Amino acid sequence: MTTFARDALASSADVDMFRASTASIEREVGKAIVGQEGVLRGVLIALLAGSHVLLEGVPGLGKTRLVRALSEALELDYARVQFTPDLMPADITGTNIISEDGSGERRFRFEPGPVFANLILADEINRATPKTQAALLEAMAESQVTVANTQHRLPAPFMVLATQNPIEMEGTYPLPEAQLDRFLLKIQVRYPSARELVDILDRTTAGAQPSVGRAAGSSEILRMQALVRQVPIADHVKEYAARLVMATHPSEPGVPKVTRDYVRFGASPRGGIALVLAAKVNALIEGRYNVAYEDIRYVAHAALRHRIILNFEADAEGVTTETVIDELVMSVTPEEAEAALR
Repeated sequence: MTTFARDALASSADVDMFRASTASIEREVGKAIVGQEGVLRGVLIALLAGSHVLLEGVPGLGKTRLVRALSEALELDYARVQFTPDLMPADITGTNIISEDGSGERRFRFEPGPVFANLILADEINRATPKTQAALLEAMAESQVTVANTQHRLPAPFMVLATQNPIEMEGTYPLPEAQLDRFLLKIQVRYPSARELVDILDRTTAGAQPSVGRAAGSSEILRMQALVRQVPIADHVKEYAARLVMATHPSEPGVPKVTRDYVRFGASPRGGIALVLAAKVNALIEGRYNVAYEDIRYVAHAALRHRIILNFEADAEGVTTETVIDELVMSVTPEEAEAALR
C-alpha cells in the first residue's frame, strides 16, 4: 500500500508515490473506460485538488461508468442522483423523520440523503429546479449540509461530479454562475473515434466484463490531497496565472482584442485558484515537485471555460469560449509575467 511521509515538506519519494498512485488509478479505471484519457485526468485532478467537476457531453459517452469505475478503483462510497424537475432538496440532503425507541418515546431522527457519500454523481444536474440545484451549494462549498438548523458533516474525501447534456435544452434550468463557479473544472466529454467505438462494442457485448481492481483508498486520497497543497509555485508562475485570469476581463487595460470584442464578464478569483490548484496536481502527476508554465496551460481550458461569459457579438459570430481561451493562452506570455516582477 502506498504511504506518504507526514513531514511538513514532501520528499522526492512522496512525489514518486503520488505519480505511481495516479498511474495505478488511471490504469484500473482504464479497464472499464475506452479512451477518454483526458477526461479521466481532469476528474483525477479535481479529486486530488479536493474539489468538484462538471462533465458536459451527450448521453452514452460513459460518464456514469467512469464515475462508478473510479469509486471501485478507490473503494469509495458512490451515490447517483438522477436530477429531474420534481426532485426536492430533501431528496439530496436528507430529512428528519419521527422514530420510536424501545420505550415508546418518539423523537426526530436525521435520515441522511445520498449526498452522504464520497463520490456523488449528479446526473443531468440542469434538469432540476434552481432550488434543488442550490441544495448542493453548501455541500460543495463547506462539505456539510444544514437540515432543521443542524449541521451535518459530509464524509471525506467528498466530490460532486455533475453531468449535463449540451444539446437537449428543453425543460432544463441552466446552472447559475454562482454554482458553476463552485466546480473546479468543466470537462467536455468527446465522442469516441471509430477505433475506440469498435473497442467499446467488443467490451460491452462480450460475455465477461472487465473488473476494476483497487488502486488506492480514502486515506491515501486524503494524503495526496494534503501533498498537493505543499507543492511550491514560483512567483513568476503565479504572476502568469494571475495575468491569464485578468486577461479575461474586458474592463482591464491592455487586454487582448478577443476579450474586448467578445467577452461580457471574465473569470472570478476562483478561476485563478482553480488554475493554480489544478496545475499543482498536474505537476505531481507528471513527477515534478514544482509548477511550470505548461501545467497552467494544460488546465487553462477546463479551469476557465465555465467562468467566461460571452456577449451577443460572440454568439452572432460563432465565437466560443474555447476560441477565446486559445487566444488568451497565446497572447499572455511568460516573458510578460517575468518582466512584471523585475
